[in-house]
Amino acid sequence: MPRVSSDTKRFLKRIDYTLLFASLAIILYSLIIISSATHINTPSEDRFWFVQRQGLFALINIVIAAIFLNFDYRGLQQYGKKLYILNLIMLVAVMLFGHAALGAQRWIQIGPISIQPSEFSKLIMIICMAAVLESRFGNLKSLRDLLPVAVYIGIPFILVLKQPDLGTSLVFMAIFVGMIIACGMPWKFFIGMIIAGLASFPFLWKFVLKDYQKMRLTVFLDPNVDPLGSGYHIIQSKIAIGSGMLFGKGIFQGTQSQLNFLPENHTDFIFAVVGEEFGFIGAVILLVLYLIVLWRGIQIAKEAADMFGRLLAVGITSMLAFHVLVNVGMTTGIMPVTGIPLPLMSYGVSALTTDILAIAILLNVNMRKQKLDFTI
Repeated sequence: MPRVSSDTKRFLKRIDYTLLFASLAIILYSLIIISSATHINTPSEDRFWFVQRQGLFALINIVIAAIFLNFDYRGLQQYGKKLYILNLIMLVAVMLFGHAALGAQRWIQIGPISIQPSEFSKLIMIICMAAVLESRFGNLKSLRDLLPVAVYIGIPFILVLKQPDLGTSLVFMAIFVGMIIACGMPWKFFIGMIIAGLASFPFLWKFVLKDYQKMRLTVFLDPNVDPLGSGYHIIQSKIAIGSGMLFGKGIFQGTQSQLNFLPENHTDFIFAVVGEEFGFIGAVILLVLYLIVLWRGIQIAKEAADMFGRLLAVGITSMLAFHVLVNVGMTTGIMPVTGIPLPLMSYGVSALTTDILAIAILLNVNMRKQKLDFTI
């Protein structure tokens, strides 16, 4: 048998296996749930079309992520400006050439694949923001210092909001807040932003939010206001989760999901399928896996070798945490319905690619928290 070189052994030792295995476990969990949620509702004669497609792209992205680990993440910093321009081009292209679905123009068709640039935009902006903020650590002392950074992320934020994609826009805000706090912004400014956001709500309600977004907030307070329209999703989701009880009804046995009462059961509302078919225990297992991922993200940020790596880790952890919080919150009825997928779980090529590459960056930062004494 061929010997494993000492350099390879040292390389493998630096991998955060806790983060790696937790992420892979979520992906495997996802494939099981997607296979159950979609096996009687596919766009082809193949009952497992969705899960096969998700599994294929998961493997492709894992291979790409493994290759990326061989390169120093610090090389991303020099591409900050180019990635920012590329990001703006993609978002403008969606507005000009994208196709609409579910009331929003968010996708670009490339052959048989629908690409959602706003998903990639989140990770690109984390890299760009880390490159910009790296030299500003400790210098965000006033609103004047913060304004250029706010404008920098504000342009793609507005382009995404225009699609309209309020959910992804809110993710941008979570990333922005997490990274500027890590960069040393005083907490009083953070509190001031919250107060300003609450104070501006009447203006947003009247001039910014669209009618369907207003209805989502209304049905959040009382889903029965529109039980067959905007409130239908959350009513069915709560029924599905509640009916799962402690151990669930079993895979392929969830009535709300299998009989298509639960909309978007393989994408935004996949957590409801987990609750229905695997019960409280299955939902807790999934949440524990997410907790492990987020915990490792925080630790990697603390132990990063440089500020650029720390900001990357903070941005990615903020993004993942916000996704989990909002998605689980909306499916259980404690937050308004927003089109935010569950990381590594929800079906979707763009979202899955973004999540796997984000985990790869975290692994990369952790591997290089100490200077490597070998060349890769």
